[in-house]
Amino acid sequence: MTLSLPVDPPSARSLTDVVPQILASLEGRGDWFPGARSAVVLLVDGLGRANLTARSGYARFLTGRMTKKDAARTVFPSTTAVALASLLTGEMPGQHGLVGYRVRVPGTDVAPNQLKGWESDGLDPLTWQRSIPLLEREAAAGRPCFVVSQPRYAATGFTRALQRGAEFIGASTVAERVERAADLALRHPGALVYAYVPELDTIAHARGWESDEWAAGLELVDGAARSLDAAIGSHAGAIVTADHGIVDVPRHRHILLQGGDDLVEGVRIVGGEPRMLHLYAEDGRADDVLRRWQDAESSRAWVMSRDEAVSASLFGPSPDSDVLPRIGDVLVAARTTVAYYDDREPDKKPQNMIGQHGSLTDQERVVPLVRLGAFG
Repeated sequence: MTLSLPVDPPSARSLTDVVPQILASLEGRGDWFPGARSAVVLLVDGLGRANLTARSGYARFLTGRMTKKDAARTVFPSTTAVALASLLTGEMPGQHGLVGYRVRVPGTDVAPNQLKGWESDGLDPLTWQRSIPLLEREAAAGRPCFVVSQPRYAATGFTRALQRGAEFIGASTVAERVERAADLALRHPGALVYAYVPELDTIAHARGWESDEWAAGLELVDGAARSLDAAIGSHAGAIVTADHGIVDVPRHRHILLQGGDDLVEGVRIVGGEPRMLHLYAEDGRADDVLRRWQDAESSRAWVMSRDEAVSASLFGPSPDSDVLPRIGDVLVAARTTVAYYDDREPDKKPQNMIGQHGSLTDQERVVPLVRLGAFG
């Protein structure tokens, strides 16, 4: 069976290049952004460009500042751990090693959550994430670097894996985070400030991006972006971007994998997440698993082997040999409005999730790249 995957336009900007381009602009040699004294990256988790455009009435400032070229493509899988790792290291997943939401530790039957597995499963922030964080590199070279985020993230393994080297500033609300980020950028010439907004993604998972609650959250983000732009003026540059977009999947579109199903026969571990599964096969069963999933699900998902995904450069042009075993033997990326759940799991709460992401669709992979302040 011939595998047909979406192809990124040749001119597509990658989320992986955003921070390197901002750093270049601070040195007067940027291609994407004009020069600036300091810069803020405002990362709004889950704010896909299609989501933003569809709810433009609740984000008049951001959509008014966004031109057709103000977009980037996030990495694959289009999920937070993978995308933030690529944003903050400037590397593709095949290099930094975070290749999904739940990923098998090679040689084990453990598939930790890549956001929380540092605490729950002992992932080492200094080795499991394999690339040097840009914040650490820049801070070591003398650049003032700051992370402004919710206080609860201050001491997590994920923060250490990707944001070490920067000074962490805790701020509880979106408005407070933006105010602190602007102040830091203005007071520290040459500074790189990373500000993180997870609230919109949290609402999307619980209520969906088409909900009234999400629209209200978007209004708050839009107001915060307006305040950031006003505060920094031409004295600093800022970018508003995201890690992924959101697809709402109603419960009747869930595909439940149950004991005795052909689709779980020969599968040792179901990893990944509902819209992008990593299937780790029993020894010698990978081809059988691939064939059965292709026969059953190719009409609504891209089903591919690890080798096919690597050949298509989905994890980057040259994944490291140590990273390859972390990738599932079979990958299942939803292309219609469906989500796959392992119904054998005792915890059914994840099945309440409405807003989802992880796959290759434009709605999940295209994110805004709105320029503010000196970058505007």
